[in-house]
Amino acid sequence: MTFQEILRFRFLGNNIGAYLTCLGILLFGYAFKTLLSRLLSKLVFRFIRKRTEGVSEQQFQALLIQPISVVVFLITAYFAFQVLDYPVRSADITRNEPWPQVALFRLFQLSVIWGIGWIGLRLIDFLVLVFQRRAEATPSRLNNQLIPFAKDLMKVLVLTLTFLVMLSKVFGVNVTALIGGLGIGGLAVAFAAKESLENLIASFTIFLDRPFAVGDLVEVGTVTGTVEKVGFRSTRLRTAEKSYVTVPNKAMIDKPLDNLSLRTARRVSFTLALSHTTTSQQLHRIVEEGKQALEENPLVTKEVQVQFAALTPAAKEVTVQYFVETTNYDEYLQVKEQLNYRLVEVVEAAGGVFASTGTTVVQLAGSGRLDGLNPTSTPVV
Repeated sequence: MTFQEILRFRFLGNNIGAYLTCLGILLFGYAFKTLLSRLLSKLVFRFIRKRTEGVSEQQFQALLIQPISVVVFLITAYFAFQVLDYPVRSADITRNEPWPQVALFRLFQLSVIWGIGWIGLRLIDFLVLVFQRRAEATPSRLNNQLIPFAKDLMKVLVLTLTFLVMLSKVFGVNVTALIGGLGIGGLAVAFAAKESLENLIASFTIFLDRPFAVGDLVEVGTVTGTVEKVGFRSTRLRTAEKSYVTVPNKAMIDKPLDNLSLRTARRVSFTLALSHTTTSQQLHRIVEEGKQALEENPLVTKEVQVQFAALTPAAKEVTVQYFVETTNYDEYLQVKEQLNYRLVEVVEAAGGVFASTGTTVVQLAGSGRLDGLNPTSTPVV
């Protein structure tokens, strides 16, 4: 059998030459899809280069090469399969077209529409990258919060539009009539999604009212954490225990919210419980020198209170309250530690004695132990 006869040999309605031609086009598209997609992305980048805000061409191509190469290969696959003949007919096809060709064409349409939608999603990633570069030039906590939210919103819109185009172009669904005909069914869906809609509306309220921004330390109900992301339905908080707490947006605006990052100072309040063996002269000295020691710290505000507040059967109580003028938690802890040491030194220098809540009285000068703070008193942050 000669080579020409092999090419003319028919199999499933097509000769071998047609199959080879189809295979050759497929191989060509597969081999050059990356090169063609790179050229197309390079051409597009030339038109937008002036507005890229420091985003390189390599970053742009890294985002678009893969989806564009998929679309390019799909187009070459379409031309490749056009070479073949589909003689089998099906009575189920109203247009009396070969069912394999109809099935392949619909699969091709779905793939191309999805590929174009994929390109749209990657373009959104590129736009977000550009806006992030602009935000870095003018730092703003609102930008850090708005950019991820806008990214998610645009991607949802692109995915929804892609799905509607698939219904319309591939399956022949009248999308306008479908949306308009939802009627009571749409109301039922809306009622079932009531919580989700409330959280979505709450997310817009957060952006308009701006009670907090990404990076703020907030307290909502019993949850305290740093805001890491504001999404459509919820806000993500990173707690001090490094756990990741998801709070519905509705709860973020319905419950009292304390933005701890916006306070100008942090309050420290506790009680020094002194033994009854501490004399009045020693108490006067402890109060005066303790107040002076607190006022000497440059980060402590003028609202310093050190007072002999109560005389109980267990101890003579001196209340201490001051404000550390910092929003940095680590710095606040360092200042509080320094002043705690300073107060202990003042009590020791005055000859005072700390009292425990039990029956044991520990004298610092004799034992060197630091049992001075009332265990029932908790510093208020």
